[in-house]
Amino acid sequence: MAFASIELALVWLDSHIDYERVAPTRRSLPTLDGMHEALAMLGDPQRAYPAIHLTGTNGKGSTTAMVSALLVESGLSVGSYTSPNLHRVNERIAWNADPISDADLLDVLDRLRMIEPSLSEPLTRFELLTVAALLHFDDIAVDVAVIEVGLGGTWDSTNVIGAPVAAITSIGLDHTQVLGDTVEEIAADKAGIIGPGATAILGPTSDSVAEVVEQRCDAVGAAGLWRYGTEIACTADRLAVGGRLVDLSIPGATYHEVFVPLHGHHQGQNAAVAVGAVAAFLGWAPAPDVVETAFAAVLVPGRLEVLGSQPLVIVDGAHNAAGAEALSRALTEAFSVEGRRVAVLGMLEGRDPIAILRPLAEAGIDHVICVMPVTPRAMSASQVASAAVEVGLTAEVVSSVEAGVDEALTLVADDGLLLVSGSLYVVGDARARLIDVLNAGH
Repeated sequence: MAFASIELALVWLDSHIDYERVAPTRRSLPTLDGMHEALAMLGDPQRAYPAIHLTGTNGKGSTTAMVSALLVESGLSVGSYTSPNLHRVNERIAWNADPISDADLLDVLDRLRMIEPSLSEPLTRFELLTVAALLHFDDIAVDVAVIEVGLGGTWDSTNVIGAPVAAITSIGLDHTQVLGDTVEEIAADKAGIIGPGATAILGPTSDSVAEVVEQRCDAVGAAGLWRYGTEIACTADRLAVGGRLVDLSIPGATYHEVFVPLHGHHQGQNAAVAVGAVAAFLGWAPAPDVVETAFAAVLVPGRLEVLGSQPLVIVDGAHNAAGAEALSRALTEAFSVEGRRVAVLGMLEGRDPIAILRPLAEAGIDHVICVMPVTPRAMSASQVASAAVEVGLTAEVVSSVEAGVDEALTLVADDGLLLVSGSLYVVGDARARLIDVLNAGH
């Protein structure tokens, strides 16, 4: 029998093991067999359309949004699969940037429940959502899917699509307990999304990491590798009101003074990767007006997102050292305030709180309200507070993300800064609370 409601369907979905929330790990013997088995039962929907596959330690969410916008502006019907969601699971599966409807999500989950008894073993929650996305994109006959990796590359459940374009935005030390202890080991895992005949797009990285990616390309017979700094580049990146003004270069085209309404110097690099990926997919460079129009409309909630101006309210999902450094640079360069700077911060176990807090201290944050994300993987708020004190900040512990937001609003005057960061789980809950409070204030 079909689910009686989307609420019941989501209860069923949530009953499956959720490695996103439970632990950043994999099965003892990683395999994609379950994904292939489920997709085969559904007629292999992932073969009905081509895809662009994206991975990276940081930047893949923003780059996915840019790629999708460029393809839509090029006149294509575009499905996009991203993770995690901030507020509703529907956000992860979108068509031309619109989240899947409850009715359509209910329909695909119904079909997944019907085949589940025939599977060799149950899929995880993320695997089910991945299959749901690939099935939905076939249902609505997209021209192309833009698929963001959940974790790593080689053994991620998205790595069943055989994409003709595989993009790696950045590679740093993150999820080391799963992906490897060095950037080269992590690069080898992420490069697993590059398949035979694919064009690989590689963002800014070291020569040793690039060598690992080149070896993967040679081993599988990739069509080519476009590396940042050679085939693709952001040649100029200037601060602009509401974002960045960038010059971009890809094979066969250059783009001058393109406005990207996203904050942070790194977004120029992401933009170069995005345009390169789309050009490789289309087989030609997008026209300048397509790039300008597409980028002007890009929105990436929860990534250096400004929610209010008096006080300045910013939410950002920085959760590792590289992300915190990028956030710190953006705060210093683009956001000057006279008043107090307070951060609401919560992290997951396995993160290095010192590595995240020190760049924020350097950017002028003077007080940290420490919270616990609502997940079994949460780091204790007291541990975050101890790290804050160690880097010279004052800190306090509060009982919830929402209480942390309320406390911060009492501490920050109209000329100050309220920052929420450390985890997208924290950002999602804080963002919902802030939108309610700020809207009530108007």
